[in-house]
Amino acid sequence: MTQHSRDTPQFYLTAPSPCPYLPGNEERKVFTHLVGERAGELNDLLTHGGFRRSQSIAYRPACDVCKACVSVRVVVEDFRPTRSMRRILDRNADISCEMRVALPTSEQYSIFRAYLDARHRDGGMADMTVLDYAMMVEDSHVETRLIDYRRRDQDADRERPGSGELVAVALTDVLSDGLSMVYSFFDPDITGRSLGTFMILDHIKRARRMGLPYVYLGYWVRGSQKMDYKGRFLPQERLMPNGWTRVER
Repeated sequence: MTQHSRDTPQFYLTAPSPCPYLPGNEERKVFTHLVGERAGELNDLLTHGGFRRSQSIAYRPACDVCKACVSVRVVVEDFRPTRSMRRILDRNADISCEMRVALPTSEQYSIFRAYLDARHRDGGMADMTVLDYAMMVEDSHVETRLIDYRRRDQDADRERPGSGELVAVALTDVLSDGLSMVYSFFDPDITGRSLGTFMILDHIKRARRMGLPYVYLGYWVRGSQKMDYKGRFLPQERLMPNGWTRVER
């Protein structure tokens, strides 16, 4: 049997399956394993080429006809929040954010489960158990962090990390040139705060503080209600056939 080095990626193609973003379409993906000592370097390289990470797998769409999925990254230095985004920041001024080692907790899973049931009941992650969630968080061979978002109340200790009610969580990779938002979720019973948008705005501010030029948002899909929101964070670069292309509006 031929043996392949763990540091040499081998690429595979999935069979066609229903597209989760555009009804009536089929999707295929090309993927490889992110393992070994060079996993972080490979993750950087593949992210630049439009791949996304899920646990120890890097994948990107490889559909036969449709090219609707477009990788997007926010240009951190030039980004300025819109008026509506500034209102969202104001509404969430009582939210504290802590980036820490990626370790799963039952508190996170409770919100994750409620989020899936409310927003993605028919999605591919709908049946994920607490063990599946733990694997999603822990099965990473690259630099991965969790960011907890907690709502402080009058009795919460501002000086003590981890105090206050957990309302949202982001699983994020730290790349050489940016932050890549792998997966984020929030308490679906909390309305009026736009927590999904708030987490992206926080990542942009965080990347700026860290001296990183980009925040990778994954795939923007024109015409998909689930993914179209990513086009609002401008300026951004979109991965086109001729490379990353800046979009101002």
